[in-house]
Order: sequence, then structure tokens, then C-alpha cells
Amino acid sequence: MSAPVETIRLRHPEKARKPDNPIQRKPAWIRVKAPTSPVYHETRKIMRTHNLSTVCEEAACPNIGECWAKRHATMMIMGEVCTRACAFCNVATGKPGALDSFEPTNVANAVSKLGLEHVVITSVDRDDLDDGGAGHFAAVIGAIREAAPATTIEVLTPDFLRKDGAEDLVVSAKPDVFNHNLETVPRLYASVRPGARYFNSLRLLQRVKELDPALFTKSGIMVGLGESEEEVLQVMEDLRSADVDFLTVGQYLQPTPKHHAIARFVTPEEFKRIESLAYAKGFLMVSATPLTRSSYHAGEDFARLRAAREAKLAAGT
Repeated sequence: MSAPVETIRLRHPEKARKPDNPIQRKPAWIRVKAPTSPVYHETRKIMRTHNLSTVCEEAACPNIGECWAKRHATMMIMGEVCTRACAFCNVATGKPGALDSFEPTNVANAVSKLGLEHVVITSVDRDDLDDGGAGHFAAVIGAIREAAPATTIEVLTPDFLRKDGAEDLVVSAKPDVFNHNLETVPRLYASVRPGARYFNSLRLLQRVKELDPALFTKSGIMVGLGESEEEVLQVMEDLRSADVDFLTVGQYLQPTPKHHAIARFVTPEEFKRIESLAYAKGFLMVSATPLTRSSYHAGEDFARLRAAREAKLAAGT
């Protein structure tokens, strides 16, 4: 069922006048059950009690039932309104409000209460802020370190376009994983991610590794937007040139008729091929399935990522 026009207008005013792209029926391999677990509802209550937003809800993630049933919620900081208008994203767009000075403490308390071993912190784009919100990311990391020192922290940041030194602030706060998604191949940026620049995002990931070579770096793309295999392979090459450790690849799912159309559904067999090709390129860790998202199984994947680095160091390669 398509989203009501009024909902689209409120969340995505820049898309309201765009022509509709009919939403295709999902194949069997990416259909998921509605969330029913009592733990799912407990997780949701903790989020509401601490006045927190999650990308799981705002981006309409298909894995929310599975993840929240394990108390794995991806916190989305700096509000629910993004200053960008990407053609694939379901997060509301517009003019954001002021930063919540209590948010770092609220996030940290929620992480502690959920008993998370690994947490993913992401955000909306905040082009309105001088540092793009980098200082707020650092404050959240610091608060979690104090409230839950055993929890490993993964950040999924904006591109900090024209925010010189922003990544330095985040890296200096010492997260365990720094993730920034390229999202798609360069040719599709103008239609899929018009407010971003491919080589700026690539340089951000490279710069993070230069600042702290021990920090794990991670990036992800969607497929099914009209990219070719050759273009996906080139993105892999670019990421490896930036010494990125971990690649995620998942199927693009169209949130509303006003969003970018799905070109095709990529089969599980094709995802297996993508995974094999990525490992051959030298990534320490690859997650490539139809339902893969940046924070899907992030805790388990982090443990595997760390083990893969240790094995590589032990082998002297």
C-alpha cells in the first residue's frame, strides 16, 4: 500500500510534486514478518522513555522486528529532520531544530539500560551546523564510554561536506568503528544522492584511516538502483584504495511512490557473487544479502571483523 499524499508532503515536501514511481511487489526472499516480540515492545518503550529517535523507525528498516527483539536499536542523534533530500531515504527533510544538550546522556543511559555489547550511533545530515554535528557525535561517544565502558561503539556519520576538520573531532573521541556510506555508484549520485559528492565521501573514509590507522572503517552501498556490476566493482576498488575494512551491500527498497524507483531486485545468488568478489578485493569483512543494512547484525559482525584483523596480523599479511 502506498503512503498517503499528506504523509509524503509532511515528511518529504521536496518530493510532493514529483511523478509517482509505482512500488513493486517484493520477492519472497525479502519479505519479513511484522514485529510481535515482547522484547521489541520493551526496546521501543526504552527509546520513548529517553526521548530518542532511531534510524530503524525513521528509515523504515525492514529488519526492525528482528533487531529490536534482540535489543539492538540504532540511535539516530541530532533530531528527526535531515537537511538533505536524498532520493532513496525515508527520513523527513526540512529545517532541523536546535541540538538537545541532554541527548548524549539520554543515549548513554539507554545503551546502559539495554545492556548493549555493541551500539551503532548515526544521525541526520546537519548542514546547518558549523561542524556538521561532529562535536555532538564526540559528546555522545564520551557519554557512552562513561555510562557503559564495556560497550563497543560504531558511528555512521554524514559526509561532513565543507566542514573542515569535522572528522578529526569524531576520530579523536575514539569510536571502535567509523562508518560512512557511499550509498551508490558515482554515475547515480546526481539522481540518488544529489546533495553529496562521491569523492568527498571517499576522501572522508581515507582521511579517517590516516588519522587513526587502528580504527576500523566501514562503508556500504545499495544495489537495485540501476548500477552495473562493473560499477560496483569500481566502488570496491575505490574503497580498498582508501583502506576501508568492511563493506555492506543490500537491496534498495523504495519507501514511497515519490522516491527513486527500484530498477530490479537482486537475487540472493547475485549477492553471494558480490560477497565473493568483495573478499577477493581484500576487505576484512563483507556483508552482502538482500536485507543487509549498515547496522544489521553489527555486533556479531564487529566481533568477526576484529577476529579477521587479528588473524591477518598473526599471518603477517
